[in-house]
Amino acid sequence: MRLELTILGTASGAPTRERGQGGYVLRWDDELVLFDPGEGCQRQLLMAGIPPARISRVCITHFHGDHCQGLPGLTESHALSTDRPLVLHYHAPEAGYIDHLLSGTAIDFDRHIDHQPMVASQAITTPRFVLSCRDLDHPEPAIGYRLEQAGAFHIEPTRAEGLGLSGEQLGELTEQGVVHQPQQTVRFEDVAVYRKGTTAAFVMDTAPCEGATSLALDADLLICESTFLESEADLAADHGHLTAARAGLLAKDGGVGLLVLSHYSQRYDDVAAFEIEARAHFTDTIAAEDLQTIIYDAKTRQLISS
Repeated sequence: MRLELTILGTASGAPTRERGQGGYVLRWDDELVLFDPGEGCQRQLLMAGIPPARISRVCITHFHGDHCQGLPGLTESHALSTDRPLVLHYHAPEAGYIDHLLSGTAIDFDRHIDHQPMVASQAITTPRFVLSCRDLDHPEPAIGYRLEQAGAFHIEPTRAEGLGLSGEQLGELTEQGVVHQPQQTVRFEDVAVYRKGTTAAFVMDTAPCEGATSLALDADLLICESTFLESEADLAADHGHLTAARAGLLAKDGGVGLLVLSHYSQRYDDVAAFEIEARAHFTDTIAAEDLQTIIYDAKTRQLISS
C-alpha cells in the first residue's frame, strides 16, 4: 500500500519566513486525513493542490494554538464546498476548546461536522483503517494517533508452486480453503503467510513516554515532532518535547519503516541538522520541509519519492 504524506507546515509555536505552522495531510487510499491544522493551513492546502473539500477527517492532538487555529476557517470552507460531513477527532476532555474555536465567528450555515471525540486507548473502526489514540506527555493534555489496517493471510507464490498449484487452483484455494489433488490435499494454511496491515503513527508534542512508544511500535510511517536538537535537551524536557535524537531512538526502538521529522523551533534555521542528528540513531529519516510530499510504499518499506 502506498502512503502519501503532504507537509503543510513544519514550524512549532511560531512561524518563520520559511516555515508555516503545522499541518499534515495523509492520503490513505481515497481518504485524506488532516492532522493538526495550524494557522494558515487553508492557504497551504491550496499551494499543495489539495482542495479543502477533499479532506474527510481531521485529527487534533491538543489545543495549543499552533495545532488547531486553522480549524475554524477550514471547516467553513469545507462546508461551503461540499455537503459531505467532516469527521473531527480530538481529546474528549478538552472538548470545550472545540466549542470556542467554532463559535468565534458569525456564520449562517451548517458546518456539517461529525464530532467523534476520543479518549486514550480508544479505537474507532472506519471502512479503511482502525484509528486509535494514546496519551502523550505534554503540559497541555495531548494524544497521538495511530492508523492501522488489519493484517491478513496471503498465499505465498513460491510455496504454492512447490506444491504444484497455479492458475484456477489458487483461486479455488482462496475461496474454498482447500484443493484436492490426485496425490495430496492442499489447505490454505499450507501455503499462506501472514502479512501485517499498513500502519501510520502521528506523534506530536510530547516528552518520551509510554504512549509515544506504543504508537510508534512497528509503524510503517511515523510522523514525529522534533522541536529541539540534543544541544537543547534541557529545554525539550522542560517544555514536554522531543529532540531529533530522541525521535530517532523512538523510531529505532519501535522498528519503524520511515521517520518523518517536523515541528521545529524557530531558533533553528537549518533543518538538515535535525536529519543528521536523528540519522545517527535511525537511518531512514527525513526532515520534512513545507509543501513537501512524501510517497512511501508500506508493503516493501521503500521510499518512492520525496
